[in-house]
Amino acid sequence: MALEKKRQRKPAIVLTRTDHERLYRLAEAHGGRNPVVSEELLIELDRARIVQDAKIGANVARMGSRIRFTSDLGEDRSVTLVFPAEADIAANKISILTPIGAALIGLSTGQSIDWVARDGRLHRLHVEEVASPEVADPA
Repeated sequence: MALEKKRQRKPAIVLTRTDHERLYRLAEAHGGRNPVVSEELLIELDRARIVQDAKIGANVARMGSRIRFTSDLGEDRSVTLVFPAEADIAANKISILTPIGAALIGLSTGQSIDWVARDGRLHRLHVEEVASPEVADPA
């Protein structure tokens, strides 16, 4: 069976209004430099349900969230989803402008998604746990 036929239906995702606006601008700005991932991110943004920032669940992957996931390759990884300037693979900070970063945004604990790696191979990941991003003290 072809890989395309193996793809599962994408799960419902939720984004905050702030993340949605910032990520839309980012994807548009990087379209010329990284068209494949920018397009993948735009597709995710278009299908997301948008909620007010204060209404997002603690178990939903958003910018700055720490996400633990397992994969079809037997990996069990914890990563933080960040903007490109903050990306540091050695510190497990992955950019939203990577195939796996675009796949993770908006997923909740317990959801799974298929994603295509840069080498063209289809993978599946399952979100085991999401930790909300740290919120700065308003003091």
